[in-house]
Amino acid sequence: MPVLDPNPQNGQKKLLYVFGAMIAVTVVIAIIASIASP
Repeated sequence: MPVLDPNPQNGQKKLLYVFGAMIAVTVVIAIIASIASP
């Protein structure tokens, strides 16, 4: 089963959403940290 399935199953799509949310949170924290740092 390929990692990037064009038509992922429900569980795989949920995992993809969780992975995307983790990346988004990391990016937001990095941006806030870069702005907050002197």
